[in-house]
This record gives sequence, structure tokens and C-alpha cells, in this order.
Amino acid sequence: MDSTATGMRPTPPRNGLLERLFKLTEHRTDVRTEVLAGLTTFLTMAYIIFVNPAILGDAGMPKGAVFVATCLIAAFGTAIMALYANYPIALAPGMGLNAYFAYSVVLGMGFKWQAALGAVFISGCLFLAITLFRLRELIVRGIPHSIRVAITVGIGLFLAIIALKNAGVVAASKATYVTLGDLHQPSVVLAAIGFVVIVVLDRLKVRGAILIGIILVTVLSFFFGGNKFVGIFDTPPSIAPTFLQLDIKAALAGGILNVVLVFFLVELFDATGTLMGVANRAGLLVEGKMDRLNKALLADSGAIFAGSLLGTSSTTAYIESAAGVQAGGRTGLTALTVAVLFLACLVISPLAGSVPAYATAPALFFVACLMLRELVELDWDETTEVVPAAVTALMMPFTYSIANGVAFGFITYALLKLFTGRAREVHVMVWIIAAVFLFKFIYLGGG
Repeated sequence: MDSTATGMRPTPPRNGLLERLFKLTEHRTDVRTEVLAGLTTFLTMAYIIFVNPAILGDAGMPKGAVFVATCLIAAFGTAIMALYANYPIALAPGMGLNAYFAYSVVLGMGFKWQAALGAVFISGCLFLAITLFRLRELIVRGIPHSIRVAITVGIGLFLAIIALKNAGVVAASKATYVTLGDLHQPSVVLAAIGFVVIVVLDRLKVRGAILIGIILVTVLSFFFGGNKFVGIFDTPPSIAPTFLQLDIKAALAGGILNVVLVFFLVELFDATGTLMGVANRAGLLVEGKMDRLNKALLADSGAIFAGSLLGTSSTTAYIESAAGVQAGGRTGLTALTVAVLFLACLVISPLAGSVPAYATAPALFFVACLMLRELVELDWDETTEVVPAAVTALMMPFTYSIANGVAFGFITYALLKLFTGRAREVHVMVWIIAAVFLFKFIYLGGG
């Protein structure tokens, strides 16, 4: 019976504060689903709090301080994404960009890590500026539908190769670049078990299927994978050795300006591509309603700026957020859960570190499989649309870079439209982006 018809007041929604902040009912979700999704996302990306200090430590940065900076910027950036943009997407220092920072800029080119942090700061300022002036919004609006679809598919393929590598299913090969790994390893067997469990539970509509799979493999790893439990709590080290240690003056020297450009371009298209791909997977990209995406773009822009001050390489949106989206995450409450967990890692890092990479690999591979269904949206009879889309999707895993996939996709799209007499169909931003990437590849190479 309609409560208004009887003069009764409607029952107020439960979790009033969370409802107002995240509009849970509007997004057809609830607190339990969002928290489980946040935990799922966190477990798939928690590796960064250990990997990032190891990589930047090779560049001479104090590992303890980098660990703290990584936890803080992941918590800060993700919380802004949650509370300002209401997106279920997590932020943290980006893999690839940290390797470029350490091995190319510092160890390869000979710059001090303080100067490299200065380059990250400058690129972050540029990134923030183009977002505030809504140039990133123009870029997003100018991306053709086929490329948007391809970005989602490409991220799925990228997740797949990461998952297979972490599980030990694929391995490096000098002869063929990649080959089948050792299937007798416990990590491979446990990952395979986890994958089957996740798919079966999901098909049976068991809530938290992905999280159950991760926890199951983690528990089994203590018995069959040689994993060791080293405790729960630890005291965080000081962040003082990296806090505000960036050298902007050195970063403005002529030799490092190329580095700034590389940071800027990769940050721009890696983060934008990830945001669009994951948001599209969550059904959050709706034409004419881009305000939340604009806020998300601003959130990740500010995180790069803040991260350089704390003492870490570029912060970006994480493709592992797709695991949380698949687990039902639709609002910023998912991201806020991730932020709280990253903050907690300052004191519970031993517990977070007990989840092996092969325990989260099945979750990422399952999500990757589902993201491929976006391919049905492509018009396979129109080669000037489908070929650039295929190039975009395939180049992401094969170059191990979302930004490279977007770059080759845009260049291919522009060239095919130009040489088939259909240049008028191309948005002006496509020409600009294609030209920028051509300049980068010709002048700076593929770094």
C-alpha cells in the first residue's frame, strides 16, 4: 500500500549520511556491496605499497619514506575521487611511470631523484591546468565511439596479461617474447582453482564471489604455496626524507624538459583511458551527463601534484578498479573503502602483504574476460572504425601501456579517415591528439 495514500510518512532511507553522500539508491547499490567492492579493489592493487618503494628505492630514494608516501597519496587521491567525483575508482602511484622514473630518468639519464620529482611536479601542474581549463573534457568528448569501446576492451586485455603473468601461467621467452609458464608451480594451480571458484560463484549469483576467490587462494597459499604469515601490525617509518624534497629548478633544466613531456603525455592518456574504460564498464558514462567524469579528471590531476610533494612518482587511476566494479561497486563509497584501507596499511602492512599476487590474479583475469564483451558494440563492416579500435585494444597489452594503445589508435583512426576521403567525420581533437603523438614518437621515440 502506498504510504502517502494512507497519510503515513514514507520510511526514511537507512544510512542517511552515506545515502546523501553517494546516492546509493539511485545507483541501485547498498553499503555492503560497496564495501565488499572496495575491499576487492584494494586487494587487487595492494601490491603497489610494496612494489613502488622497491622500484623507487633503486633510484636511491629512501624506501621507508616512499612506502609512507605511497600509502598517503593512494588514500588521499582515492578519497578525493570518492567524495568529490563519487566514482568507484582508486588512485595510486602508477606502474610503468615509476619504472620510467627510476630506470630511465634517474639511472639511465643520470638525473637526481629530486630533479625527477620536480619533473613529476611540473607535469602535474600542466595536467591540473588542462583539466581546470576543461581541455581534458574536450579531449574526452572528441574521442570517437569506436575508440571508447576499444579502450575498455584494451584495458581488459591489459588486465589479462597482468593476471596471467602474476599467476605464472605465462612467462618471458627470448625466442618468442612470451610463452607458457611452469604449470607445476603451486601459484599456477592455486590461481586456476581461484579462477574456477570465482566464475562458478558468480554464475550462481553468490555475492562477493571475487572477494571469496581471493581470500580462498590466500588461505590455501599458507598450506600449499609456501606463503608465510608475518604478523598484522608494524610501525610506519618517517616520510621526512622525501617530503617536499623535489627540485623544481633542476627539473626546468633543458635536458629534463623531454622527461616532463613524457610524464605529461603518459599521465594524460593513461589516466584518461583508465577512467573512461572503468567508468564505461560500470555504466557511468552517459552522454550529456559528464559532470562526474569531469570531477574524476580533476581528482586524479590533483593527486599527481600532491604525490610529487609527498615524494613519489606520478599517481594515476588504477585499472584494477575494474575488479571492484565487477563486484558491484558503483559509487564513491567503493573508493572511500579503498582509501581507508590504504591509510590503515601504514600500520597493518604485514597483513596486506600476506596476499600473494597469484591470489588476486584470478579476479583480474575474470574481469578481463568480461570486459571483452564490449566488442559487440563495434561496427565490424566499417574498417575505418573497427581497425583503429582493434589497434587501440591490441597495442595496450603488447606494449604494456594504455597510453601507447590510445596513441596508435588515434594515429590509425586519423590516417584511415584521411586517406579514404572521410576526413570531415573526424573531430578536431582527433587530429590534434594524433599530431601530438606523432611528434612524440618521432622526436622522443617510444619511451
